[in-house]
Amino acid sequence: MKLLALDTSSVACSVAVQLDETIVERHEEQPREHTRLLMPMIESAIKEAGVKLPDLDAIVLGNGPGSFIGMRIAASVAQGLAFGAGLEIIPVSSMAAVAAQVFAQGDATEVVVAQDAHMNEVYLGIYRLNNTELVEMTPERLQGAGVIGDLTDEGAAGRVAAGFGWQRYPDLYIANEHLFAATPDILHPRARFLLGLATKSNAIRPQDLTPAYLRKKVAEIPAQITNN
Repeated sequence: MKLLALDTSSVACSVAVQLDETIVERHEEQPREHTRLLMPMIESAIKEAGVKLPDLDAIVLGNGPGSFIGMRIAASVAQGLAFGAGLEIIPVSSMAAVAAQVFAQGDATEVVVAQDAHMNEVYLGIYRLNNTELVEMTPERLQGAGVIGDLTDEGAAGRVAAGFGWQRYPDLYIANEHLFAATPDILHPRARFLLGLATKSNAIRPQDLTPAYLRKKVAEIPAQITNN
């Protein structure tokens, strides 16, 4: 497939272009620089790949959960590009991309991804591989910095903790440390690992995109504003 992938749900601004077996990637970790970096990175990757936007099959979007502002940046750019080029968008979990990178680079049997949700909470996702397919074991959710109740000692030998949330809230890791075999230094999603999670059957029209905020109170407009 011919795909453009992008993710700005974390401090990482990440872009990848796939032309069949070839992947061109741009990835930088610079907080609060996404609006400056994203479009030049997209243009650079597309130029190196030697393709034009209308020639692509779809745009793959890292759709969170993650930073509210960061998610809006990537979503807005993806929608604008998709409208202009007549493409569909394939939304993919940004946290699943972190898990996919762990599985690709090691021998983990289960990956628990935690990303900073602020307010002493993380976005949490639990993933396994079924043959080569990444499976979400429980719905992605908000989790306080305490014991993760649905993890048990069984399987701990192959379980890995990934994502920045573990560093942001050390108490979360301390409370669950006995349940993990390793904590690889994979903190933020890379666009190239969104590509393997994208399936054409999940493609949507750009106007139908809904970012996966999870924390609804942050995403909603206050009632006093909507009533004016």
